[in-house]
Amino acid sequence: MPIDSTFDPRATALDVIAGQDLSGRVALVTGATSGLGVETARALLSAGARVYLAVRDPERGEATADALRSATGNADARVLPLDLTSLASVRAAAQTFRTHEDRLHVLINNAGVMATPPSRTQDGFELQFGTNHLGHHALFTGLLPALRAAAPARVVALSSLAHRMSDVDLTDPNFERQPYDKWIAYARSKTANALFAVGVTARHAHDGVTANAVHPGGILTGLQKFIPEEEQRAMGWMDDEGRSNPRFKTPEQGAATSIWAAVGPELDGVGGLYLEDIHEARPFDPAQPYEGVQPYALDAARAAELWALSERLLGA
Repeated sequence: MPIDSTFDPRATALDVIAGQDLSGRVALVTGATSGLGVETARALLSAGARVYLAVRDPERGEATADALRSATGNADARVLPLDLTSLASVRAAAQTFRTHEDRLHVLINNAGVMATPPSRTQDGFELQFGTNHLGHHALFTGLLPALRAAAPARVVALSSLAHRMSDVDLTDPNFERQPYDKWIAYARSKTANALFAVGVTARHAHDGVTANAVHPGGILTGLQKFIPEEEQRAMGWMDDEGRSNPRFKTPEQGAATSIWAAVGPELDGVGGLYLEDIHEARPFDPAQPYEGVQPYALDAARAAELWALSERLLGA
């Protein structure tokens, strides 16, 4: 039977973490200056965790950390510079973290880009695959000793229902032999995020490190900055007045499933799942178009192939 929580799908991150004591625990959240990331960090701080905000803009990160300290009463919000489009930056961030901390209990791979114009990371990877998947894979690799030391430790990979648009393409991940499609590229990166969670669990559950993928729900955040408003209206994401679709969640609600993946007791020692609405997703059914996971996103053999490709691309 799929794993369920006791929470309503519209619950917030603060609802999910209420009653938890994370004193002495260390968490790292990528992309923690806005949207889901800041609400995820807020919830973890409210429960007493030390939280590293891994962010591309340190000045903005410090302003966010100050606001979170004031809002939560927890002074232990720290800023870690991280640019996921640069492997040098990713490796430096992991090294910096490990000079300050021996253990990492929760890693939340929250940062991402969506539907970008054709572009490359600093290392030449297609931007969405390189940022959303490869950058986080490299970060995990650099932080693995700290995760092992903290076992049981959890990794949360932000995926999306967009994964249902496409499996990963292991033969041409960087769109070098096919026309670039911004939505297919995004979908493949989100499938990769789910397969990453499967791969982490397959390789490291015996060390006490597990990972799950999360679809936070439909939410209007800065993630949509590359999508013109007329396109968002055409897709039904907002109306003519700019109001979001009533089915969409607030950032506070969207962060709830990430927090459940990070601390929910129902998930102790459990990994390789795709979670949505604060429960384990069911297999995709076309009759329920707004929920469910495609089998290819949880396929163990596919995850192993993606892992091998990622290690090769990263030079690991």
